[in-house]
Amino acid sequence: MVSYVSYISRRLPEKHYLFLSRLVGIMRNKYLKIAAFSLIALAVAFPKEMNIPLVKREIDRISARADFTACSNEPEEEMTTIQMIKRWGYKAEEHFVTTEDGYILALHRIPGAKGSTPVLMHHALLESSSCWVITGKSKALAFILADMGYDVWMANSRGNTYSRNHTTKSPSNQDFWDFSWHEMGIYDLPAEIKYISSINDKSLLYIGHSMGTTMFYVMASERPDEAVNVKAMFGLAPVAFTNNIRGPFYIFGNILHFLQDNANHQGKYEFFNQNQYFKFAAKCICSRPLLRNICDIVIQSVVGFSSKQSDAMLLPLVLTHTPAGTSMKTIMHFAQGIQSKQFRHYDHGIKINNQRYKNPIPPEYDFRKIQVPITLFWGQNDFLAQPKDVKRLYDQLPKKVAIYKINDPEFNHLDFLWGIDAPKLVYSRLIALMDEYRYSNETTST
Repeated sequence: MVSYVSYISRRLPEKHYLFLSRLVGIMRNKYLKIAAFSLIALAVAFPKEMNIPLVKREIDRISARADFTACSNEPEEEMTTIQMIKRWGYKAEEHFVTTEDGYILALHRIPGAKGSTPVLMHHALLESSSCWVITGKSKALAFILADMGYDVWMANSRGNTYSRNHTTKSPSNQDFWDFSWHEMGIYDLPAEIKYISSINDKSLLYIGHSMGTTMFYVMASERPDEAVNVKAMFGLAPVAFTNNIRGPFYIFGNILHFLQDNANHQGKYEFFNQNQYFKFAAKCICSRPLLRNICDIVIQSVVGFSSKQSDAMLLPLVLTHTPAGTSMKTIMHFAQGIQSKQFRHYDHGIKINNQRYKNPIPPEYDFRKIQVPITLFWGQNDFLAQPKDVKRLYDQLPKKVAIYKINDPEFNHLDFLWGIDAPKLVYSRLIALMDEYRYSNETTST
């Protein structure tokens, strides 16, 4: 292991090596240090090949010899979101909407009765519409809302599994991946809201999880005229400020900031799309009893440890749909907030900032322009939507309604989607609040 670290250190420029050494130095456990240094160094040394050759060769060998279904043969692992919806006995529709800048986005719908209130649900980073239905009938939020009579629409942000098309650009070109959650806010959401309003003319309700909340704040502050069709917004694990985040993403974010500053790294490529390597991990590793728990712990190390809420049996299904892909630039935009401690436009570097913003520093998003009533839900053990950051966000919202702490000290970032008690701890209160707007033509805020 030590010789391996020495090898990696020789591959890196001295300033990169010293920087990584300082980062890893904050870890107390020597084995964690070695493992973290190795993984981080690999990401820097091989930015275009985010895999380890030996692992790649082994997976390729198994792939050529056998189908992954030999490891796990659960039918939903190979289904699309539409197929999963139909499997649970609901009607399902797939719609496509084109944004002003040419991206073609998929909207998945569980249609409600005529006159029903539309609700638009937007997923988190590296997720897709599948996240709202994976836990099945009576547990998944999309199905619960459909049972309550809502017209349910599930979005897919640009670049994910279901939204990889463009009028002129190809995912194989860098230009396709030149976006972050800023573009999702100013282009994707307005296009989706306009499309839904053209089919169902009632004002819609909006539910966002994590990045799904981030892009909403962008839209509502940068294009408030497009937010007038939203009656109310509900944020689950809301993310705007990121300077207090914990776990591996804090380290990863600092690395990305370093690379952008020192290596002109702009992130115009795909990050973590669903592929055969994740399929292999889901079906052949994380489906095995002992290894399943290890996989669960690895994921929890990123989002917050939550033994009570985690259902490890669900993990193989989750990992065959997640990650669903995004741009590296989207990750970098979140990472920039760790250093700046602000919620602001993408930092392109001083030269481009001066050209684009007429200022060397990117402008902050103006929360004062947001005129949609907003309710927030946060978890006490959420590594990515930290309580201090959520409270700071809530204090700046001009039309805040309420903020709710989930009544479980272990509730983490992903428990809002797949937590065992999510229907009881989150959805019951959420739906009660939604119903107040559903049956009223007026909105109020406190």
